[in-house]
Amino acid sequence: MATRHVYAVRHGAADPFGELTDVGRRQSELLGERLAGLPIDAVWHSPLPRAAACARIVGEHLPSTAVREAAELIDHVPFVPDDPPPAWAGFFDGYDAEEAASGARGAEALIARFARPADTETHEVLITHAYPVAWLVRHALDAPAVRWLGLSCGNTALTAIEYRAGLAPTLLSYNDMGHLPAELRWTGFGPGARP
Repeated sequence: MATRHVYAVRHGAADPFGELTDVGRRQSELLGERLAGLPIDAVWHSPLPRAAACARIVGEHLPSTAVREAAELIDHVPFVPDDPPPAWAGFFDGYDAEEAASGARGAEALIARFARPADTETHEVLITHAYPVAWLVRHALDAPAVRWLGLSCGNTALTAIEYRAGLAPTLLSYNDMGHLPAELRWTGFGPGARP
């Protein structure tokens, strides 16, 4: 049975202008080194500069692998709840029906393109943003749409999901930062104690 192996990754740490920082470039290099041991068929990235730069660095460690842009990986809010949890109310303040519908269409496109089985064994890296990774995890777990909230992931943290025909997706790992030394972990999160 053919398996589609998807490795979803949030881009490396970026500055307020959306460019990778020195930390983000180092995180991307370490991610590339880790992925070099896998039979990666493609590296797909969001159109945004921080994801594209991360993908180029990862691609340097996978010289025979195509690195391509995928519009479905763009940063977006995939679901706006009608009644958001109180802690998230401010985040959604100002989202109108058109923005919510656009985010839902983006979420559907992401799932339609990447969250399904393939005809042949494939290994694909998706370099995207925190919200699309959270949406892929929520989908793999068949959780309610609102569960994407709070599924934060670190910069260059690795999430592995497998898709096989006739079976539910398998979430193998989420937010795996094993390739990063302690000082490069947990970037992209707010303040707080981390393991």
